[in-house]
Amino acid sequence: MQIPAFPADLAAPVVVALTADPDLPAFSLGQVLGQWSLSPVPTVATVWVVGLYLYGISRLRARGDRWPVGRTVAFVGVGMGSFYFATASGLAAYDTTLLSVHMVQHMILSMLVPLALALGAPVTLALRTLPQRPRGWLLALLHSRLAKVLSFAPLAFVLYIVSPWALYFTDWYRASLESVFVHEMMHVHLVAVGALFFWPLMGIDPLPGRLGYPFRMLLTVLTLPFHAFLGVTIMGQSTLLGGDYYPRLGEGPMGSWLPDPFDDQHLAGGILWGSGDLIALSFFGVLFVQWVRSSMAEARREDRRLDRLEARERAAASAGSGDG
Repeated sequence: MQIPAFPADLAAPVVVALTADPDLPAFSLGQVLGQWSLSPVPTVATVWVVGLYLYGISRLRARGDRWPVGRTVAFVGVGMGSFYFATASGLAAYDTTLLSVHMVQHMILSMLVPLALALGAPVTLALRTLPQRPRGWLLALLHSRLAKVLSFAPLAFVLYIVSPWALYFTDWYRASLESVFVHEMMHVHLVAVGALFFWPLMGIDPLPGRLGYPFRMLLTVLTLPFHAFLGVTIMGQSTLLGGDYYPRLGEGPMGSWLPDPFDDQHLAGGILWGSGDLIALSFFGVLFVQWVRSSMAEARREDRRLDRLEARERAAASAGSGDG
């Protein structure tokens, strides 16, 4: 018996993605602030990281020590707050629907979050509050060959530059649109690579291979043309990132409000270009302030050293006069 052939549109239904919600309303700022979800990975990560950080501060205060409020604000408010906003708010709801929204999320996770977390100095807090044995493990890790390799600034710089090119110009980006697991791992990857780049440059936590401020400033300046070049390249592409993903998405219920995929890609490239330069300049300003404060602290230490030497010389001269 011959099996009847089904029409192509019935035999092979189009599945747009596993991560896009076809019932999303038109994108707006109100939707960004109103579309919240309790995604397991960002929620659990945020609760645990913030909880451990605040617990460390409470232990310091219990024994009478102080912890700078600015570091707490940077780590908890800006760092983890931005991480949760980027992965659980409306940005996360629309990041597989609009490339421009994904690009905003990308810049938050790869630049703003690692910069704020580094300013929070969590390694320093852990060294001051951990019990003896875990503290020894952490010190051994900080002095290990792995830590020296990962904190090697030129290597971290290369990874930071190559990573976005590998994401957007390979099948990795399409896989992140169609797989929830790959999508979540992409978020973790963006934060991890950003942390490898920013952490050694901030100079707060004790890490191996500490660089001088002139070299840190140089690496920061080198990131400026990188973001501009990548953004312009994406804006000038004649093919769509993600292949036919976004055109197929427009064939569904959201087609009534979705922009033209090429227009949205052009906007995404502009966001990468402009926001990358803005955050890099902010980081440049933070480094400059740190450099000035370090120079002033070094000058104060040198003044105290000279004062001690002068006091010894006066004491020696007085003793010599008494003996005479």
